[in-house]
Amino acid sequence: MHRGPQDPPEERDKFYQTLGVPKTATEDEIKKAYRKLAIKYHPDKNPGDPTAAEKFKDLGAAFEVLSDPQKRKIYDDYGEEGLKEGGGWQPGSAADIFNSIFGGGLFGGMGMGGRRRVRKGDDVIHKIKVSLEDLYRGKTTKLQLTKNVLCPECAGKGSKKPDAVTKCTVCRGMGMRVIVQQIAPGFVQQSQAPCSECQGTGEIIKAKDRCPQCRGAKTVAERKVLDVGIDAGMSHGEKIVFAGEGDQAPDLEPGDVIIVLEEKKHPIFRRDDMDLFMKHTLTLSEALCGFVVPIQTLDGRILHIRSKPGEIIKPGEVRGIYNEGMPRRRNPFEKGRLFVQFDVQFPKAGELTDAQKHAIEAIFPRPPPPPPSDVAEESEFLDIDPSMPNPSSHGGGYSATEEEQQGPRETVCQTQ
Repeated sequence: MHRGPQDPPEERDKFYQTLGVPKTATEDEIKKAYRKLAIKYHPDKNPGDPTAAEKFKDLGAAFEVLSDPQKRKIYDDYGEEGLKEGGGWQPGSAADIFNSIFGGGLFGGMGMGGRRRVRKGDDVIHKIKVSLEDLYRGKTTKLQLTKNVLCPECAGKGSKKPDAVTKCTVCRGMGMRVIVQQIAPGFVQQSQAPCSECQGTGEIIKAKDRCPQCRGAKTVAERKVLDVGIDAGMSHGEKIVFAGEGDQAPDLEPGDVIIVLEEKKHPIFRRDDMDLFMKHTLTLSEALCGFVVPIQTLDGRILHIRSKPGEIIKPGEVRGIYNEGMPRRRNPFEKGRLFVQFDVQFPKAGELTDAQKHAIEAIFPRPPPPPPSDVAEESEFLDIDPSMPNPSSHGGGYSATEEEQQGPRETVCQTQ
C-alpha cells in the first residue's frame, strides 16, 4: 500500500488534462485522444519546435499511465509521486510508445532512429472554376466532399476484440495470391491477384467479431466541408493544399486534398499575369474628334477614360492605365496595368450621302492623281478573301503548253 509522498488532488488531473479527457474516460477514449494529439505534436511534423517536442513527451507519459489500469489506479489515488514511490516509475520513451500504437510510426523516417516511414495515401484533387472577379477581389467558398476515416467505434482495427484480427492463412498476410496456369505442355504462366479469402487485406475477421459500425472494413464514410480561401491575385492553375484531409486507412498517413483553380473566360478582360487587356471600338467621329469611354472594373467601379485634346486614335492603337490591373497576391494594394486596344468603326458602303462626301473632301482634300504614263495598265481591284484558295492554282489561270513544260530541245547535227 502506498503511504509515502503523494500529489495534492489538483495535481492528479494533469495527465487527463494533457490528453484532454475527463477522469471518467474509457480506455478507447484515452487511446483515441492520444492518437490525435501525438500526430499533431510529433517532432518530425514540427521540426525545430521545442514546445512541440516537450508536448509530445508529456503525451507519451500521460498515455503510458492512463492506458494501464494498475498505473492509472495508483495515479488517481496518489499522483506521480505515488507511481515513483511504489516502483520507481519513470516515463518511458515517447517514440516507443508512439510506435507501439501506430506500428512503426507515422513519421518514423530518419528523424526517429531510422525506422521505416509509413506510406502516405493518395492525394485527392478537386478543380474549382472561379471567375476573374473572384480572383481580383478574393473569395471564400465551401467544398463538400466525402472521405474515408478510421472507424471511431473500433479505432480502425475492424473489431473491438484485440485478438479477433488474424493473419490470412491463404495468402500469409500478403493480400495477394500467386496463380500458376499451364498454357502448354511444359509451359506455365505465373501471375498475381488479390486474395479472394481476405479480399486483399491480408487479414481475417470472423463475422461475429466484426465491428458493428464499419463491419470489419476499418473505415467509414464521413462528409467534410472545407472552407476554401481564394486570395486576391491568385492565378489559373494555382493550388490550395489541405494537408492530411485525404482518405484515412490503417497504417497509412492520410493524403492531401488539393484544390486547383480554373479561371473562367471573361467576356471583356483577358489576363496576363498582373496586367489586364480589353478591346474597345470607337466611331470614326470619336477617333478623330475625341471620346469619353466608361469602363466597369472587376470590383464594380466605373472608370472614365478620355482622349487628349487634338489626339487622333488609329485602328489597333493601345493605351494603358497604371494600377488598374490585377492585384499582387498577399499585397492587394500593388496592382498591374490595364491596357485598352482600340478599333475604329468606319462607315459602311452606301452610308455616306453625297453631301457628307463633299464635306469630308473639303476637310480632307483628295491627293493629286498619279502622273500619266504610256506603260501604265488598268487593273481591277477586287474584294478577295485571303483564306480562300487561288483559282489559278487549280486550272483557272494560265497553263503552260506541253513544249513549254518540257523546256528547250537540243538540236543534233550530223555530217556524212
